[in-house]
Amino acid sequence: MSKTSKQSSGDDPRPTGFPIESGWTGEVTDLDPRATPGFEGKKADGKELLAARDSALDELQERLYAAHHGREDGRSVLLVVQGMDTSGKGGIMRHVVGDVDPQGVDIAAFKAPTPAEKRHDFLWRIRKRVPAPGIIGVFDRSHYEDVLIHRVHGWADAQEIRARYTAINAFERELAEAGTTIVKVMLHISRQEQGERLMERLERPDKHWKFNPGDVDERQHWDSYMEAYTRALRATSTVGAPWAVVPADRKWYARIAVQQLLLDALEGIDPQWPEADFDVEEQIGRLAGTMD
Repeated sequence: MSKTSKQSSGDDPRPTGFPIESGWTGEVTDLDPRATPGFEGKKADGKELLAARDSALDELQERLYAAHHGREDGRSVLLVVQGMDTSGKGGIMRHVVGDVDPQGVDIAAFKAPTPAEKRHDFLWRIRKRVPAPGIIGVFDRSHYEDVLIHRVHGWADAQEIRARYTAINAFERELAEAGTTIVKVMLHISRQEQGERLMERLERPDKHWKFNPGDVDERQHWDSYMEAYTRALRATSTVGAPWAVVPADRKWYARIAVQQLLLDALEGIDPQWPEADFDVEEQIGRLAGTMD
């Protein structure tokens, strides 16, 4: 029996990264990007666990979708995924989010705002993509870009950044009060691991399409980004919308951790299958009469 199987039999692993509670005063750089908090297995065990829990995540997502469409339950989930380039956001989309029914998921990848979007408040374009009832919304990069990169490059002064933190907290509180469970994840990769992943993209022709020369430019600001993340997490990890820092040097661990966070969110909602609004036995009889 594998370690994963042993754990699952009575001592279920809880790989959820490092939870960042309201009032946290730590530093992102104090958290080990190669750690596997909540999980003692190896890579093969992690992959086994990811596959073993796919069906549970898929059922909960379907129940969430069905609860709204059958009973007009207004709840939803928003997964916010942030991280430096190559931290594994795409892998989360494919291997975690990609394993549920696509009709119940809405993924938004926020790139640099267009000129038209810049004419509005920075949350204007974000509000347009919040998840509808019954949906798991995913932000592959998010409104946090407007405090992270702006702080690093000095595109907004300290007063404006503080105002944006306040606006973000109010926005997320509004979502939570409307029935959206918010899961915020920072995929925490080390500078060395990022360098190796970028080099792989350059050395493999099948990965050239993933490489952006600008990634090397941003890499020069590594320490500033870590400071920006630290300040953002301190300012915006709230009771209703806490952050989790997920070590991302081991891709397999990051995936099972985000999967667990999503499972926890959905289990907290505990969506139920809607009851039939018709006489089931009567319809069984009617259908049987057409099968002679």
